[in-house]
Amino acid sequence: MVTHRIDTTLGIINVQVSGSGPAMLCWPSLLMNGEMWRAQAEYFSDRYRVVMIDSPGHGASEALNRHFTMDDCAHCLVQILDALEIKDCVLLGNSWGGMMGGVFAALYPERARAAVLMNCTASAVGWSQKLEFLAMTAVLRRCNKFPMFMAQRAVSAFAGETTEKTKPDVVKFIRDTVSEVDPRSVHWAIRSVVPYRTDRHTQLQAIKCPVLVLAGEEDRTFPVLETKAMADAIPNSQFVVLPRIGHLAALESPAVVNGEIDKFLAGVFPSK
Repeated sequence: MVTHRIDTTLGIINVQVSGSGPAMLCWPSLLMNGEMWRAQAEYFSDRYRVVMIDSPGHGASEALNRHFTMDDCAHCLVQILDALEIKDCVLLGNSWGGMMGGVFAALYPERARAAVLMNCTASAVGWSQKLEFLAMTAVLRRCNKFPMFMAQRAVSAFAGETTEKTKPDVVKFIRDTVSEVDPRSVHWAIRSVVPYRTDRHTQLQAIKCPVLVLAGEEDRTFPVLETKAMADAIPNSQFVVLPRIGHLAALESPAVVNGEIDKFLAGVFPSK
């Protein structure tokens, strides 16, 4: 595993690279970092060059100091590709990463070989949730440490019911990772990704690469029908519902998710 520090318009981004072959870039959910993709890196690095990204303002990446759009995030991903001398990639994205991945594939078709978009939406946020998250981020902006009650709420939002009951190691990973974030940095990311996001269904109609959309049956953040509406907007996309899995599918059930990705990529890279 090799670590790179890459200068982008959204700050210095920390990435970890392993394996060789076609590039597979992994962009996580809000409040998570590249480590949520560890099981995918271990599974795919014998066939792919896997890049685990600490998204802007998270993990070992530089702290954020401004709002951004999904277009900014897609451009940031292109800058990462350029710095690593990668022509095109398979993009694995969860939640924020999935939203960004759809925009990336629409804006930069020559850089998107394929995309796996998990537990995400193309919809703008509703007014009640917008006000709720604006209030939450106003609190975070004044905190030196991520509040424990918010970390516990993140566990409830991220882990499916089955995971909460049967996978204490996953629950602990979520709680520990959320608790370690810089609240003043991630408040910018949360505001940008939740209350300030815009509807992208029309834009996604421009996607030309193969796309697999995965929805967790027990996702408490984005209902299955909301994620399906995103898939329906993408021409010729595949849509799969994962039973007994919540919002962080790749972390909660890596064997199931890796199997779905394998089946999908068999049509993209027939020789692998």
